[in-house]
Amino acid sequence: MSSSVLSVESHTIPLSDGNRMPIIGLGMSGDRRKTPKGTAYECVKLALDVGYRHFDGALIYLNEHEVGQAIREKVADGSVKREEIFYCGKLWSTFHPPELVRPALERTLKTLGLDYVDLYIIEFPIAFKPGDEFYPKDENEKFIFYKTDLCATWEALEACKDAGLTKSLGVSNFNRRQLELILNKPGLKHKPVCNQVECHPYFTQPKLLDFCRQNDIIMVGYSPLGTCRDASWVNLKNPPLLEDPVLISIGKKYKKTSAHVSLRFNAQRGVAVIPKSFNPERITENFQIFDFSLTDEEMNAIENLNKNVRFVELLMWSEHQEYPFNDEY
Repeated sequence: MSSSVLSVESHTIPLSDGNRMPIIGLGMSGDRRKTPKGTAYECVKLALDVGYRHFDGALIYLNEHEVGQAIREKVADGSVKREEIFYCGKLWSTFHPPELVRPALERTLKTLGLDYVDLYIIEFPIAFKPGDEFYPKDENEKFIFYKTDLCATWEALEACKDAGLTKSLGVSNFNRRQLELILNKPGLKHKPVCNQVECHPYFTQPKLLDFCRQNDIIMVGYSPLGTCRDASWVNLKNPPLLEDPVLISIGKKYKKTSAHVSLRFNAQRGVAVIPKSFNPERITENFQIFDFSLTDEEMNAIENLNKNVRFVELLMWSEHQEYPFNDEY
């Protein structure tokens, strides 16, 4: 993808269904216990002022009411049009049975106060026992898994698109086999337009990216700057990404940070990035990736940093038959 295509005013990329996705978005996940009330609301309003148009949300982030309020207010005061905004919502793992899919999306729309989302994705290919608990556990603190058919879940998503509740459909954390399951589904009406997965210079996902490109699926990279160093859920075998000397030295050449270089690397590969931040300076800074571009040599040097080690392994769910990360890609 030629870097000249990307600018602050115009940084959307085409999806296979005719819609478009901004190549950089603001990730809205956060620890509810540590995030003061109103944070997501303020961050979305700031991000819209900065130029962000893509917001990556989810019911389980428990802040969709704030995100929706910020979007509605900015639309109402004329700062932005609703059709310029790209909101991604996610189907959580307790809502995989087909009859629960539409009610889950309707719950997200009601919480947001919006008529539709731009993208609705299956957040994880594994299913949990349906019910009021997002993380159902038994008396021994073991997760209660559930067996569902991903193709049946997908058909329920297709019905949501046909009903106008979402413009596009996609998946997240799917491996090649799981993507093929959907792509080869008899009677497929709507292809997944994207697969949201961990992707950054230490985990470049070359094989999965290649497969996605061949099938006209956009890869959306979460944790594009690495992750926090919380050992309770993060694999710390990788050193902190943003301290990498190669990224730092390339950044110096352009008077940019290692974060800018990491985000630009993926954007130039056509991988959308959704860095999460509730820090106003970082939100502003992360968006500044449109005034420089990396050379082929620099792109190769960054590609060579790949360690093929995930930060986000989610091993607590590895016993589920649809746990996606046992496959090579």
